[in-house]
Amino acid sequence: MKDIAIIAVGGYNEIGRNMTAIRIGKDIVVMDMGIRLDRVQIHEDTDVESLHAADLINIGAIPDDSIMENVDGKVRAIACTHGHLDHIGAISKLAHKYHAPIIASPFTADLINQEIKSEKIFGVNNPLKTMNAGERFQVTPDIDLEFVRVQHSIVDCVFAAIHTPKGIILYANDFKIDRSPTLGEPPDFARLRALGKEGVLALITETTNAAISGKTPSEQIAKDLVMDVLIGTEESRSGVMVTTFSSHIARIRAIIEAAHKMGRKPVLLGRSMEKYWGTAVRTGYAQQGEVSVLGRRKSADKALKRIMSEGKDKYLPIMTGHQGEPGAILSRVANGETDFLVDSGDRVIFSAGIIPQPLNESNRHTVVTKLKMRGGRIYDNVHVSGHACREDHWELLRMINPEHVIPSHGTLASHGSYLMMAEETGYSLGSNIHLVRNGQELLID
Repeated sequence: MKDIAIIAVGGYNEIGRNMTAIRIGKDIVVMDMGIRLDRVQIHEDTDVESLHAADLINIGAIPDDSIMENVDGKVRAIACTHGHLDHIGAISKLAHKYHAPIIASPFTADLINQEIKSEKIFGVNNPLKTMNAGERFQVTPDIDLEFVRVQHSIVDCVFAAIHTPKGIILYANDFKIDRSPTLGEPPDFARLRALGKEGVLALITETTNAAISGKTPSEQIAKDLVMDVLIGTEESRSGVMVTTFSSHIARIRAIIEAAHKMGRKPVLLGRSMEKYWGTAVRTGYAQQGEVSVLGRRKSADKALKRIMSEGKDKYLPIMTGHQGEPGAILSRVANGETDFLVDSGDRVIFSAGIIPQPLNESNRHTVVTKLKMRGGRIYDNVHVSGHACREDHWELLRMINPEHVIPSHGTLASHGSYLMMAEETGYSLGSNIHLVRNGQELLID
């Protein structure tokens, strides 16, 4: 019988640069190749195609995969669970080292293809295979990869179930238990229960919000919040602008719907808005011409000038910059670098939480302060998370009943919170729940 090992390449010490290698005998399946955005002070409007992998590894921005040189085995597949940069942002820098296909859902595969095409240093020639949730890929004669539908803050998110002779390894980064999503279908609970009955040897799961009690509200709640904030005000003639995650297509669709109900024309501004909305169009989550999208700086600046000229009460600009990222559209507006002027009483809607990193918190504070100084009214946290909270994690554990649990995608503090929850369900540290750090290998008996 083949031994099974979990190799923590990245994402076990921090939120970001996710990469896990699962070794079954001498066959390896790599899960995700992500970037840690704050280490290079990049944001949704910035690319890293001109930076070398070695430099990015040295500053802790992408996984240090040198550990793989000492692993006795061959990478047979690279699978990606969803299209966020902390899960796919390092593919263009690392994937070429491994002669293996890259497997992803359609929306994710489109984004990966863009990352590969924009890369300026490395040639990535790995075959890119698209696989839908519910489908399986035969990695080797005795190893299958299955995608299971889940919900997150980006469309086409999946769990990866790796079927091995010893049982199933379920890779669950990232997810939320959302039974009433506004785009796509709820998680495939029937399949998850079936996997539990088949026998889940190990669960590898995120811990991002494990310290937060209760369950994560549905995206339907976020849509209601957006509608309430945008429509439920008497200040109908003031300027209104919204900032949110460019990759959150469901949220953007809710904002567009609210704009129409307000009698305003929605406009998407920023390069990443153009990138993700274009992907949504190509994969059937949006329609060509449904909304104006202006990605390039000059085009966005012209649009902002036109909005000022024709009247801010006629438009709803939806822009990048929710983390206060330097160079994003909202930051430039706050700095007075565009013709779009924030007047007293104008509303600024942040439909995004702060990604819990000191740099983001500092940048966001700076932008909010500048907007307030110009007279802007700040509507903060018009948002629900895309990450599971404590009771969602408890529900998943009870649903699949894994023999072993490996927390990932988080800090030591969030792993500790997850550990406390898992102990309440009967797991114990060192016995069947395992804390591993970047660069370590865990052998599963």
